[in-house]
Amino acid sequence: MRTEYPSKPEIKRTWHVIDANDAVLGRLASRAAMLLMGKHKPIYVPSIDTGDHVVIINAAKVKLTGGKENQKIYRRHTGYPGGLIETGARRMRETRPERMLELAISGMLPKNKLGKQMYRKLNVYAGESHPHQAQKPIPLAI
Repeated sequence: MRTEYPSKPEIKRTWHVIDANDAVLGRLASRAAMLLMGKHKPIYVPSIDTGDHVVIINAAKVKLTGGKENQKIYRRHTGYPGGLIETGARRMRETRPERMLELAISGMLPKNKLGKQMYRKLNVYAGESHPHQAQKPIPLAI
């Protein structure tokens, strides 16, 4: 029995909008990653990007469980000696709330060219509005 691979015309990409208001960060991120990879479709193949576009609104209102609001630390490095920068979750929410969701979702995608291609279909906005009304996104409840 042969495995059938979908061709470009067979892959239909829909747009989903997710409201992150009072949604738990990890559960929201795993659902968004699944949509970006296309695992919810019957034509899913690990070596082809069959996923949909995802728009997340109200990223500033995402919920962290337990003591993560005070204990979680985001780390990045400038590339220079001694250039480690640590930012707490509370500070990250104040300055760049979209980045919290972007980092959580990108950590759940494949770490290769295909994962980068999937990540490009993600749009995260801190507020209520987004510029993707023309694509007619389908509201998705989490």
